[in-house]
Amino acid sequence: MNKWIWGVLLVGFPLFFTSPAVAADAMKPGLWEITTSVEMPGMPFQAPPQTMRHCYTAQEVKEQPVPKDEQCKVTDLKSSGSKVTWKVECKGEMAGKGEGEIIYQGDSAYEGKTRMQTQGMTMAMKYKAKRLGECK
Repeated sequence: MNKWIWGVLLVGFPLFFTSPAVAADAMKPGLWEITTSVEMPGMPFQAPPQTMRHCYTAQEVKEQPVPKDEQCKVTDLKSSGSKVTWKVECKGEMAGKGEGEIIYQGDSAYEGKTRMQTQGMTMAMKYKAKRLGECK
């Protein structure tokens, strides 16, 4: 299950699914703080929100790498204005389907959500991010 959760977190991480043209205009390089909350109905406890910081370089924002997981494939990637949506299908041990969206709020903040269904369970993830300033 931990491997599955980690895979979903990667799938849900919004930076991986924005197209280069959208991200280059939507995200400003620098130090970002991303807070993620996960809900899994039927679990005996809910994990508390997790916050991480990452310094996005201009190159990272421009290139927007897609995760190198051969088991999961991003499909139906669309962008309209400040909103980016996608679908994902995973095979093998993490077989399942999901979808997500991200909405940029200027070049220094975004919010998004991802929903995955696999092994008879549904997991919903929400995330918020804000730019804190320049990288140190």
